[in-house]
Amino acid sequence: MAGSTLKSTAIMKYAVVTGGNKGIGFEICRQLASEGISVILTARNEKRGFEAVDKLKSFGLSDNLMFHQLDVMDSASIDSLAGFINSQIGKLDILVNNAGVSGITDGEVSFRCS
Repeated sequence: MAGSTLKSTAIMKYAVVTGGNKGIGFEICRQLASEGISVILTARNEKRGFEAVDKLKSFGLSDNLMFHQLDVMDSASIDSLAGFINSQIGKLDILVNNAGVSGITDGEVSFRCS
């Protein structure tokens, strides 16, 4: 789940980056945090998410980063993140939908079978 609570001020900007544990998402987290924006890095895998936050903190960005588990395909996981943001921060300024989603949806299967 989430680590320490981010600074809560009206002036502070808050961002959520989905799929922030590697690649482009990781770099987006690094860039936002280096600009003083408080970033909630999200990933499906908690271990990888916490490892990514630890790596970013090693760059001196510890005041601007935290992790919250998120599976963008799971409504309960989405609700958990939304509840956390609502109760702990109260606002969200930036949302980066970076998480990769692949696979066939039911509509595609039905279409191909018709």
